[in-house]
Amino acid sequence: MSADLERLKIIHNGSKEKRTFSDAEMEHRVATLRKIMAEDGVDVALLTSYHNVKYYSDFLYTSFGRNYAYVVTADDAFTVSANIDAGMPWRRTYGDNLVYTDWHRDNYVHVIRETLRSRGVAVKRIGVEDDTLPLQLRDKFQAAFSDATLTDISQATMKQRMVKSPEEIEVIKHGARIADLGGEAVRGAVAAGVTEYEVALAGTEAMVHEIARTFPHSEIRDTWVWFQSGINTDGAHNWPTTRTLRDGDILSLNCFPMTSGYYTALERTLFLGEPDARSLELWNVNVEAHRRGLELIRPGVSCGEIARTLNELYVSHDLLANRTFGYGHSFGVLSHYYGREAGLELREDIETVLEPGMVVSMEPMIMVPEGQPGAGGYREHDILVVTENGAENITGFPFGPEHNIIRG
Repeated sequence: MSADLERLKIIHNGSKEKRTFSDAEMEHRVATLRKIMAEDGVDVALLTSYHNVKYYSDFLYTSFGRNYAYVVTADDAFTVSANIDAGMPWRRTYGDNLVYTDWHRDNYVHVIRETLRSRGVAVKRIGVEDDTLPLQLRDKFQAAFSDATLTDISQATMKQRMVKSPEEIEVIKHGARIADLGGEAVRGAVAAGVTEYEVALAGTEAMVHEIARTFPHSEIRDTWVWFQSGINTDGAHNWPTTRTLRDGDILSLNCFPMTSGYYTALERTLFLGEPDARSLELWNVNVEAHRRGLELIRPGVSCGEIARTLNELYVSHDLLANRTFGYGHSFGVLSHYYGREAGLELREDIETVLEPGMVVSMEPMIMVPEGQPGAGGYREHDILVVTENGAENITGFPFGPEHNIIRG
């Protein structure tokens, strides 16, 4: 009978894994979160997003439709995970871990509520992440803590994540180096008659091997490549297909090594064979925008100022309407399904001022529709660490026509 089965488990199976970051780093993150909580009168933070659970606990969950959390009080912190994961979340968590079972409906909420009650935590104000928290789950939290007020802390935690620590920057630098290796593997696999997905697999395999070598205690997960050709280059986030590469194709190389939830990227325009005159002209304009953007990234400059300056360059070439997204974004705990730090994007409507410790990309892109001269998507992408006096470009893979025309 399910009534006889446990609702809460403690599964300390094995021993703690070596973490990505030091104890001092993790303590600083949680201490800063507690400062955010104190300033807003929050008794308990119920963090439920992939990015915040990972950032504060070093545990990156796999949802599969189940809920997870990192629960933080003034003097306590623990992850809440599903029984299907057994002891792995405890091994990967900085701190303690509680496990809920499937045997009763809403065991997840029950375990959080009863654990806080048993530990004597007075819950009057709860910090939640309204930018990612489903309404149904928010309602369940409110019902479980009917006397408490739920308040959003997602923006404050995002601002904390936007400035990287030296340890984070070290991980990101390794990621940029590994992305360059993936780019070389992709470039080496390009040939007429090869499919997009086969080229992508070559880059992914090279990066995964290097991640395993560089971070031998980490989980190996989520690294990927988007390699596009021809019309598939029109979108920056188009997945590889079975399309076969042909002479004259415009190509897009996009390598994304993932190290312990941390995202880095390399993106380059290439051509298989000589580009026609209009394609070469468009490519050079985008390279000009890329070079100018790299010069603009420095402390004291706002995101909006960078975007508006680059807009003027595209206006001078009558290509502003061909832009497809912002000029760059923040890096850190990020993937294609979690973690965007929207307050640090190089867009006209973002006035965040760059400061040392921020890590941003410069990635201008223009797209010309099929049927027009030079059709395709053109983009370059470098990662920069903002320093006291400027910015350090940590991407090494070359860009532009002088480097990335692949001749048979």
